[in-house]
Amino acid sequence: MTIGLFYGGVSPEHEVSVISTLQAAFALRDTGRFDLVPVYVAKDGLWYTGDHLLDPAAYADVPALLAKAHRVTVEPSVGGRLSLVEIGAHGLFAHPRRYTVDVAFLGFHGGPGENGAFQGLCETFDVPYTGSGVFGSALGMDKVASKMVCRDQGIPVVPWVAFRESEWAGREAEWLDRCEIELSGYPVVAKPSRLGSSIGISLASDRQALDRAVEEAFRYDEKIVVEYGVRGLREVNVSVMGTVNAATPSVIEEPIRTKGQELLTFQEKYQRGGGNPLAGKGGAKAAPVARGTKQGGASGMASLDRLIPAPLPDEQTDAIQALAVRVFQTFECAGLARLDFMIEEATGRVFFNEINTIPGSFSFYLWGPSGVPFPELATRLVDIALERHRDKNSRVRSYGVNLLSQKSLSGLKGAKGK
Repeated sequence: MTIGLFYGGVSPEHEVSVISTLQAAFALRDTGRFDLVPVYVAKDGLWYTGDHLLDPAAYADVPALLAKAHRVTVEPSVGGRLSLVEIGAHGLFAHPRRYTVDVAFLGFHGGPGENGAFQGLCETFDVPYTGSGVFGSALGMDKVASKMVCRDQGIPVVPWVAFRESEWAGREAEWLDRCEIELSGYPVVAKPSRLGSSIGISLASDRQALDRAVEEAFRYDEKIVVEYGVRGLREVNVSVMGTVNAATPSVIEEPIRTKGQELLTFQEKYQRGGGNPLAGKGGAKAAPVARGTKQGGASGMASLDRLIPAPLPDEQTDAIQALAVRVFQTFECAGLARLDFMIEEATGRVFFNEINTIPGSFSFYLWGPSGVPFPELATRLVDIALERHRDKNSRVRSYGVNLLSQKSLSGLKGAKGK
């Protein structure tokens, strides 16, 4: 079976996508079941392939990487497969090489790779693909829409105010007043509505800081959300794998912030400690971790320290895992996702924060301690993709009546000139 690895993309989370997908590539190779075709989507949106794209060291010099790669485009193929065709074959008798992909393994983070757009391409070409479908991907990417759904379904979320840049311009004071009133003062958190990896997120402790935070968030998205700042914040994450009909949660992790940091920033997640996130095949064979063990360095996707499992009472652990599965299935997700929750330390209240439908490193560091090593995890994602594809194609997909032959359409003749 040939797996097409699709990653990179036009997104601020481009490099995170590269790291995650190369880690998954090592895991898929370890199974011995698959041939791999890397499809790297560069920052300008062009597609490339070539075996050297699976070498992590090659990404230190991206221009040299692309100079050796082959440009490809996509063509539909029969039988639920995808054809990739090289562009610009050289030589008088050269023929463009073709690659046939049985399953698209999606490793994008953010942007059109995770928001349902690329999933729609796969649906159009009728190729199996990993992860959530168009609806779940789009809903999960939009923090405002996901909060609305959760609120309507009785899933706890913090109070928020959302607005667009066109609404903010010229009415800044009005929106600042509204945020202060509806969110009960400060602190508050401003963030882009459709981005991840903590990019563009700021904590504001006064009106002036909120004004700056809003402007920063608008650099990345024309729609933003300002949220109530949870007091005594503890952040915990849990992964869920499966389908809308049957889903299983992983152990829970608690990321540990550097002393003095009130939010997990991009730098906190990916640049702290100097560990190489691809060292040792990205931890693809990491051993199970005991309760409360501290992880960091190259043992996870990056240098972020984390406690796995999170030191929580068993009752609270069970409640958060159940809530994660409920959100996953409410959003009609599939494959694997990571859900982030906030705990207010003084009250113990738990709030759903966001869902990542293609999480960094595919959350392998949560599934290893849950008894699922990375190669098995990657294989399950492929199997779920095939299962969903078979189920979709077993349904009635066209209606056996040719309406164009019906007499009722005869009046269309000459309609153009009327």
